[in-house]
Amino acid sequence: MSWSERDKQVWQTVKAWKEELYEYEANDLEHTYVKWLDYAFEFIPEHLQDQFFQRLDGWLFHIHSLIQGSQMQNDARERILVTARAFNPDIQTVEDLQFLTIDQLHYIAEQHAGRHRIYSLFQGGLTGTGGMVALGSDLPAMAVINLRSIQLIAITYGFDVQTPFEMMTSLKVFHASTLPSRLRALAWEELMDDLNKKDSNYFYDGSEQLTDYTWLEGPMKHALKGLAITMFKGKKWSGLPLVSIGIGAGVNYQLSRKITDFAEKYYQYRYLRTKKNQ
Repeated sequence: MSWSERDKQVWQTVKAWKEELYEYEANDLEHTYVKWLDYAFEFIPEHLQDQFFQRLDGWLFHIHSLIQGSQMQNDARERILVTARAFNPDIQTVEDLQFLTIDQLHYIAEQHAGRHRIYSLFQGGLTGTGGMVALGSDLPAMAVINLRSIQLIAITYGFDVQTPFEMMTSLKVFHASTLPSRLRALAWEELMDDLNKKDSNYFYDGSEQLTDYTWLEGPMKHALKGLAITMFKGKKWSGLPLVSIGIGAGVNYQLSRKITDFAEKYYQYRYLRTKKNQ
């Protein structure tokens, strides 16, 4: 199936975005942080590191499965199909969504991505109130919100996350999108390698390892956000810690924006690649 002129424009947009990933250069502060992190993990036995990251991967798999099997997610899947039928009444399955145009798919994906960015905003604002329960639940809540948004973006572009390959891929997209900027190009390459080795629409044959110590920068930034919230929660206006709420809401919103942008660029790439090869 040949590309439309609009497809070609979006392809160039994705290509330019991808080039920015490769052109990113870490600053001196990041280089210092990397050296410190490498030095710190040298003192932790390798078997303990392996156990920790295996459990962390298992936690992400478990959350992903819970979201995928929830009634809320099934309802969202059906809403995507109902919206798609407004453009094309012949749409019946998730795979049929690839018959829509790139702009129609972007419209549907943006509805869900925008909604989840708002969820992140409110979650950050709640965390910003400074309560211990809110602070402790922020990281798991953000994982749920952003994993769910990636699943819905994948479904919108016609890739059913209920199959093993697409389930694992959506987790790897989450991992790649939450990495530091200096590592995202390498993660993109790994996603491309998995895609190039894909010989089935169902099974996944690549590495199932997700996290390692380089991924911990994101959670550590969240810990710094929690520290900033704790520092400013005593400064209140009209009984509310507005500075802390602003910090929590702003950081969470920007994180979700970064994640959903990466996810949509990946699935736009997949959609256009599939369309070109048909």
